[in-house]
Amino acid sequence: MPDRPRIAHVGIAVADLEVALAFYRDVLGIVPHPPEIVDGTTILALPFGEAEVELMAPHDEDSPVGKFLAKRGPGIHHICYRVPDLDAAIQACREAGYRLVDEIPRAGAAGRRIAFIHPKSTAGILLELTD
Repeated sequence: MPDRPRIAHVGIAVADLEVALAFYRDVLGIVPHPPEIVDGTTILALPFGEAEVELMAPHDEDSPVGKFLAKRGPGIHHICYRVPDLDAAIQACREAGYRLVDEIPRAGAAGRRIAFIHPKSTAGILLELTD
C-alpha cells in the first residue's frame, strides 16, 4: 500500500475494444491483462509502469460507460487514484463536502475496493479512488 496517493489508472471509454487496442498492441507493443467485465463493461487493462490505462467498452447503452459514450463519445472517462486508506479518503471527501457516487466502497476491476466522486464536485472530472 502506498504512503501517498498516486495514479492507479486512466479509464478510456471506447466503442470497439479491438480498434482501440490496436495502437497499444501494434505500435507500443503492450499486451493487455485478460479482459474483465465490471458494471456491464468489458475492461482491458494495459500496464504502463506503476499505472495502467483501462480501455472500457460497454455491453449495452444503459451501462455507465454506455451512457458516457452516448453523451460525450469516446475519450477519457475517469482518472483513478490509489490512496493509502480508502475509507479515510471517503470520509475526508464527505467532510469537505464532495459529492460521492459511492458512499461506501464497492468491488471494482481486479477485485479492488473502489469509490467514485461525482464530476460536479471535481471540476468536471470523474474521479475514482482505490486502495
